[in-house]
Amino acid sequence: MLWSYSKIDEAKVKTIEELEKKLGVTLLAFSEQDIKNAELTSDDLEQIKTIEGELGLSLVAVKM
Repeated sequence: MLWSYSKIDEAKVKTIEELEKKLGVTLLAFSEQDIKNAELTSDDLEQIKTIEGELGLSLVAVKM
């Protein structure tokens, strides 16, 4: 399955930008239905962190 950034209107962008400033983070918006956070063990998280470091990427684990 391919993921893409959400196409959102200017009002939604502004709302997201305001929250980013308030929280001091960058938020990425993705579109797909029925997404849930994956439940991961500590070992799973360590494996993901290792690969993120090796590849220079940030990974998001979801359950469909």
